[in-house]
Amino acid sequence: MAQMTMIQAITDALRTELKNDENVLVFGEDVGQNGGVFRATEGLQAEFGEERVFDTPLAESAIAGISIGLATQGYRPVPEIQFFGFVYEAMDAINGQMARMRYRTGNTMNAPITIRAPFGGGVHTPELHADSLEGLIAQQPGMKVVIPSNPYDAKGLLISSIRDNDPVVYLEHMKLYRSFREEVPEEEYTVELGKANVKREGTDVTIIAYGAMVQASMKAAEELEKNGVEAEVIDLRTVMPLDMDTIIKSVEKTNRVVVVQEAQRQAGMASHITTEIQERAILHLEAPILRVAAPDTVYAFTQAEEVWLPNYNDIVEKVNKVINF
Repeated sequence: MAQMTMIQAITDALRTELKNDENVLVFGEDVGQNGGVFRATEGLQAEFGEERVFDTPLAESAIAGISIGLATQGYRPVPEIQFFGFVYEAMDAINGQMARMRYRTGNTMNAPITIRAPFGGGVHTPELHADSLEGLIAQQPGMKVVIPSNPYDAKGLLISSIRDNDPVVYLEHMKLYRSFREEVPEEEYTVELGKANVKREGTDVTIIAYGAMVQASMKAAEELEKNGVEAEVIDLRTVMPLDMDTIIKSVEKTNRVVVVQEAQRQAGMASHITTEIQERAILHLEAPILRVAAPDTVYAFTQAEEVWLPNYNDIVEKVNKVINF
């Protein structure tokens, strides 16, 4: 195994699938010779040629539209939206076209498209770059939404996404790109879509998180352990479809839940997860389900970013509240 950052694991996954399937195409703004703004595609154009890894105009609507056309002709497009905050320009193609392809063609056509995009706060980006917009896509039937929290999952989930015959939005939290390394197999492997991972076993409370909030949740669990609270931490990995079986199994064991997201309280996935738990396991709950989320405002400017974003102290506070209910 090799020690990889998350960005290296993503590059490795792209290289793996470009080698495995000549129909895989990687394209977007500056992804060719420049290797992308975060260098996720660095070296791929030199290795696979300009016909398979290529730059597009600065037009998200065109990137998404090209993807649909290519998918109907047997290709597996892997377009990049340079920052997910720019996805509004492509929303008709994503939620109006890709998501409906299989249904509207009577299962005679599909859209094996994997849209990659960085997102997330804590790195002091300009306006529109850090927004957590996963909820906008997850609410559209027909779309899958994947958000890895670590290098190992990043590679396996991306390979699975590219091989999937339905459209996937694969979101990469910018703060995780180079913040740590872990062992990642150099050979190909997959991580199943729609399957959550219990990152930490516990008996007193279930903490459900995704993306960078998984790391914050693990840190919170360590702090809670010092006071005798054993928290179970679930990394969703795929936020649509949700792995409700893993979630409910944990809730039935711990009887208390805190759902954590970076997105604003009214956005993201926390409200949906909370509702699903209430409908399926309310008799197992010994306290209200609490949420840790950002305030319901437009994403804060960089001067206030650290105050605005949820952190592990917020998680500890909410856990203690449900424990002492």
